[in-house]
Amino acid sequence: MRIAESVTFAGASNDRAAWLRGDAGAIARHLADPATRVLPIWRGKPLICDAGAGFLPATHPFLTATGGETVFLGLDEAGALFARDISSWQPPEGTDLPQPGFLDQTEQRIPGLPDDWRLTELRGVMAMLPRADADWVATAKAILGWHRSHRFCSACGKESAVVQAGWQRSCPACGAQHFPRTDPVVIMLIQHGNRTLLGRSPGWPEGMYSCLAGFMEPGETMEAAVRREVAEETGIRVGRVNYLASQPWPYPSSIMLGCVGEAISTDITLDPAELEEALWISREEMAQVLAGEHPKIRKPRAGAIAGFLLTNWVADRLD
Repeated sequence: MRIAESVTFAGASNDRAAWLRGDAGAIARHLADPATRVLPIWRGKPLICDAGAGFLPATHPFLTATGGETVFLGLDEAGALFARDISSWQPPEGTDLPQPGFLDQTEQRIPGLPDDWRLTELRGVMAMLPRADADWVATAKAILGWHRSHRFCSACGKESAVVQAGWQRSCPACGAQHFPRTDPVVIMLIQHGNRTLLGRSPGWPEGMYSCLAGFMEPGETMEAAVRREVAEETGIRVGRVNYLASQPWPYPSSIMLGCVGEAISTDITLDPAELEEALWISREEMAQVLAGEHPKIRKPRAGAIAGFLLTNWVADRLD
């Protein structure tokens, strides 16, 4: 496995068993099988325990009493795996409710489950999950998020129906077929000699800086998106661009395309609508950041591809 495949949410060899999605009878039999497990997702927050993803038996009383879209994820050595949207569930009185902001740090617990089982924001635990679990959870969060935001047909406006075990929506009124979307985002380590470029968006926590990133536009190549985004946000021109690694990013439905680009200019002209600061930082300073010892810049959040790119840049092992 290449180093690039060690990034969080990547490199797993899970069996999605896509051939089963159109077999309604087989899906129904799996849902009735005591060996089948289901991952609850509550308002975007997966059920997690200390051992990993919080899959419950399909026949668990909590699941049988909770409605919501159910999506077939695939098969593992123990049986079939599904995810279920339990957003209609109401936590017990006195439970902390999700808080708006950069990272929701509240956790909700389902009565009857062990103390270490909790509904939590995936960003906070993604780097601690076993590789296979991280893949299943990211997939579940992304596709259930798509169902919640795409209930109605974009062709005629009527409510569409879930088909193909959750991997498609079909409009009964006009016959249009709708499929889960993934939005490509370029994230780039821009280097010039022994320095790399970091930026900081308005509203980020104090001390948080990262590689520049932005959505790809229609009709645009990955390389062109890197050059355009860097020029728009900092005024810096970029020459050669190479692809490094990708990371599914279910917040809500992106794929991060990690690239390295060579800057051919260094003067920074900020777009204040996108960035409140951008700066060049040396490899030696970045090593300080990664050690948590820099006086201004905080260590990257575990699990995000930006930290992966910067760590491997400092180690001179980008491949």
